[in-house]
Amino acid sequence: MLENTILNELLNKYRENKLAHAYLIETNNLEKALLDLKELIKHLNCENSYASPCTKCNLCNLITLNNLPSLKIIEPDGQTIKKNQIEELKTEFSTIPIYSKFNIYILKNAEKLNSSSANAMLKFVEEPTPGILGFFLTSNKDIMIDTIKSRCELYTLTYPSDSLCTTLNIPPNLYADYLKIIPSYLREVYSNKIINHKKTILNLYPERKDIENIFQIILHLYHNYFLKLINKEYDNTLINIYPLTENLTQISQKLQIITQIITNMSYNISIELILDKFVLEMRGSYE
Repeated sequence: MLENTILNELLNKYRENKLAHAYLIETNNLEKALLDLKELIKHLNCENSYASPCTKCNLCNLITLNNLPSLKIIEPDGQTIKKNQIEELKTEFSTIPIYSKFNIYILKNAEKLNSSSANAMLKFVEEPTPGILGFFLTSNKDIMIDTIKSRCELYTLTYPSDSLCTTLNIPPNLYADYLKIIPSYLREVYSNKIINHKKTILNLYPERKDIENIFQIILHLYHNYFLKLINKEYDNTLINIYPLTENLTQISQKLQIITQIITNMSYNISIELILDKFVLEMRGSYE
């Protein structure tokens, strides 16, 4: 048995011959979820009755070391997962696996599929090949393309929360600085005056990565308000940095705006144009 109850459910589906061909898994900890998925994959492929640590074959060791040819873990190449990565996966999985029962792919940070790679991936999941099993691993399923989402079974893996700065891999002192500027920046966004982005934010944080980090925190801020409104567990410390008065519908609209802005930042678009778009759409959502 696996320690994670959700993945145990998938293991039971396998034993009942009811596995789907693709799963979209949203998690608050990608690294832990990936490790747990590897444990599940060991169970699925083991010719024996799997027990940890495995001492009867080399298959589990290959999975641990990412050296099993029939297991492909795809991560963003730079800012996005690119089409050539998906095409390589399709080519490699065109043959039957030799050492294992399944060809298995895991897309880590699956929300970072770009338009061309998402289209290539869509063709892969629309016409599933027997013996191929896929996992789309994401920290935010709402950013995922609906056509892919609709072809997957959805699961959520929730782990005891690390601090957000740890999750986003931001040094604590820098994270604290971001938290200081976000309230004043959001107040400017919701004012009626024209915003000079250089004065409000870009002079302090001229690097694109800083702006991306700030918007990830803003996304989590709104997401935690959403959780609060639907009576789910939320991070009270985070939502205390800036009071929100929007209703559930407005919060949902703003989450969509923020996630699209974060996606735009992965492309070669002027950061000032992106910030202009953010201001216009956030103000327009009240109309």
